[in-house]
Amino acid sequence: MGRLVPAVTRALDIMELFLEGDGTMSAPEITRRLGLPRTTVHELVTTLAARNYLVPLPGQAGRYRLGVRTYQLGSRYAEQLDLAAEGQQVARSVAETCDETVHVAVLEGTDVIYIAKVDSTHAVRMVSAAGRRLPAHCTSVGKMLLAALPAAAIDDRFPDDRPLTAMTPHSITSPRELRRQLDLVRERGIAVEQRESNPDVSCVAAPVRDAAGHVVAALSISVPMVRWSDERLTELEGLAVKGAAELSERLGHRGGVR
Repeated sequence: MGRLVPAVTRALDIMELFLEGDGTMSAPEITRRLGLPRTTVHELVTTLAARNYLVPLPGQAGRYRLGVRTYQLGSRYAEQLDLAAEGQQVARSVAETCDETVHVAVLEGTDVIYIAKVDSTHAVRMVSAAGRRLPAHCTSVGKMLLAALPAAAIDDRFPDDRPLTAMTPHSITSPRELRRQLDLVRERGIAVEQRESNPDVSCVAAPVRDAAGHVVAALSISVPMVRWSDERLTELEGLAVKGAAELSERLGHRGGVR
């Protein structure tokens, strides 16, 4: 790895300050936050403004916000994002931490489709594959994704007079019970499925959001019942939330929910 250029590092430090608060900053605030000489900050801010990375805030002398050049760079980055590829990288990281099978899935109608998967190294583990489709109501990723939909969309997909398909004796078959569970998922911000898609496996899932704050996928950790416990569930919930947050950040999400 080559030597870091101090001037570039300081310029990037300044840019990253604008990701906080209301997105505006004055030169004196930058000087105070970074502990840099006033002359250095003035020169860096002037250079960034000249290149349209920062722009003066109208009516507030000496105060700046991010400029159009940052938007252009962000848009180009967003164009190159690949949810499946990013999901595979994050799933691998989570799997290395917990040594359990990790999935990333998206919703299509009433089903989920796994777009990324990393296996546990244990001899006893969940058997699945990227590209596999399962009924959403039987999976933790599915419950997480369904919980993000408006009530009308749930009603359209799961009318009260149509029983749900069961994959195991533990699967939800009542649309009303599904709605009740989705309410709990919304309250907790995490979904749990116990032996509903596989009689020997339980799963926990957390939401993945895009730059606009919309839930676009879910990340889950699947565990054979021989390694499942209340203590393990608590641990895996934290890992799923952390992994989903990392993937969301890769997709441009910086907080806020829609």
